[in-house]
Amino acid sequence: MEMSRERFEELVGEALDEVPEELLRLMSNVVILVEDDPPAGENLLGLYEGHALTERGWSYSGVLPDRIFIYRRPILHICATEDDVIEEVAVTVVHEIAHHFGIDDERLHALGWG
Repeated sequence: MEMSRERFEELVGEALDEVPEELLRLMSNVVILVEDDPPAGENLLGLYEGHALTERGWSYSGVLPDRIFIYRRPILHICATEDDVIEEVAVTVVHEIAHHFGIDDERLHALGWG
């Protein structure tokens, strides 16, 4: 599947628009980034790097923002249509946001967001 970076970023923005406002307001010190590819040797659609909200204690301060990466090329590689991309971007965005809230991969897979 071919898609411009600009269009892909629009789809990530649209996926974020679908996240309930109540959850977005609870997100703290996190940025969402689109990258073309994951780190070398990794087979990922997205990645959360940081300290989940459930792990932050009284000493959490003065740290750089957590980062959620959405990887464009791997997602496009597994999709055949723009509708497939829209769905996969939405799932990946929700999956990585869930990590920010401390939900692990096992639970996400059980909930159908794997």
